[in-house]
Amino acid sequence: MVRKCAEHNEGELSTLEEIALHQRDIERIEHLHRWCPRLRILLLQGNLISHIENLGRFRDLEYLNLALNNLESVQGLERCEALNKMDFTGNFITDLTSLTSLQDLPNLRELYLTGNPCTFYRGYRSWVICTLLSLKELDGTPITRSERLKALQVLYQAEATVREDQEAAIEKRKMEKQNYKKEETEKQNKEKVRNISDEELWQESSEHTPEARLALHRELEERRKKEEKAKNTNDNVSNW
Repeated sequence: MVRKCAEHNEGELSTLEEIALHQRDIERIEHLHRWCPRLRILLLQGNLISHIENLGRFRDLEYLNLALNNLESVQGLERCEALNKMDFTGNFITDLTSLTSLQDLPNLRELYLTGNPCTFYRGYRSWVICTLLSLKELDGTPITRSERLKALQVLYQAEATVREDQEAAIEKRKMEKQNYKKEETEKQNKEKVRNISDEELWQESSEHTPEARLALHRELEERRKKEEKAKNTNDNVSNW
């Protein structure tokens, strides 16, 4: 898959500087640091990634897109000193204070967190502006000199409200995980055969959580495999 996505570089991975791996049902970031050590642009949006891993060796990486994944925190990027732009739009990030791991990235200019729970914390924008001093733009809005000065003035209060709201959000996530496990156990105990369409499955009421999103993907994938197997079986019977 990676080599196919490198066709614009004649399939050569060792010198590859840009790769688009969006919407590939990827759950883990693996092998890229060995195969493509010179990456400058890495596009991984629309996957099922829950942890940022194996990216610390990308010293030339300038743009990382992990929008629409299953991230709950930001980590593992401390050594990516060339990073200029990062997009975490539409994830499940509740651990806003994990962004302190980005404080020593000297070239970080643009950061997108829109659509994450942490953006609703009181004092969110002021806290991020004061924490990541190299930022020039947050969530698509430029950071002006006057806004930075105002953020510094309210930083003490922002730190308190951010931590308070974050603790509440993390506690909520714990409850969501417990409820999800309970629901999954009950579903398995019922041993109910789900005979509904893919569209009905998407429309079923469920919690908007990483677990629910991953489970939905896996159920749809299992359906596709069964349908493909049945089709191949029917084709073989027809050929006889």
